[in-house]
Amino acid sequence: MGKINRVAASSMLCMMLAWPFSGVCAPTVAVSQIGSAKQIVEKLVANEDQAALHKDHYAYLCKERSERTGGHLWTEKVVETDAGKVRMLLEEDGRPLSPDRIAQERGRLAGIVADPTAFQRHSQAIKDDEAHLRRMLAFAPRAYLFSEPREDGGFLRIDFKPNPDYAPQSIEQRVLHNMMGTMLIDPTALRLHHIEARLPADVSIGYGLLAVIHAGSSFSATRDRLGQPDWKTTQVDANIDGRVIFFKSVDRKQHVEHSNFIRVANDLSVAQAVALVEQ
Repeated sequence: MGKINRVAASSMLCMMLAWPFSGVCAPTVAVSQIGSAKQIVEKLVANEDQAALHKDHYAYLCKERSERTGGHLWTEKVVETDAGKVRMLLEEDGRPLSPDRIAQERGRLAGIVADPTAFQRHSQAIKDDEAHLRRMLAFAPRAYLFSEPREDGGFLRIDFKPNPDYAPQSIEQRVLHNMMGTMLIDPTALRLHHIEARLPADVSIGYGLLAVIHAGSSFSATRDRLGQPDWKTTQVDANIDGRVIFFKSVDRKQHVEHSNFIRVANDLSVAQAVALVEQ
């Protein structure tokens, strides 16, 4: 699988999305000063967990084609809040919405304002999946064997493959443990810029009753720095071929791009966010 071109944008694994990009500079820190590949990944995981506790909110443009969009290309305006992400559909397949469709969108948003508690419950399920994916990243230092880090376009490139001595603790871990791929890591901030992974062989769980995931299934994500400590996922691609009963909120076929990020207040109410997306 080739490296994704950087863009203005599931997350999985729902998963994460574009912002103003900073320039990419050659590493100024020698790899030997950072540590071994495993130590670098451990520091990366710690940094990502810490940053997740102090996330700023943004408004941005999202282009997505997935199961959620019914296979159409949706262009949406998104505003982040503590309660969840407020979205307004602007275009479908590159065409502006009809007046009737716009009225439907505004009616849906009015319903969110009228019952923000229901909106928060729905959004919380998505946020829980995002937290789960962070926990899955945390198992990487134990689940994978890593190549020696090397410079690649201003980032540290570390390849990974399954560690045969690791015993997966869940269905999700078993699937992810069988993947192999590459990480690109910012050498100064030790934050994840890009990850891509693929399944080299079929994985069958519960004799195929729980999951059958076929060889060639893949996912990738690209993230860029907006400002310290904010990094955002600018592109996500998932192509999971098979039948899976977990991660129901993560599309098996998905392409997402996020762009045009603008900082918004962290204490925005749902009603204020709706007013922003409708502007």
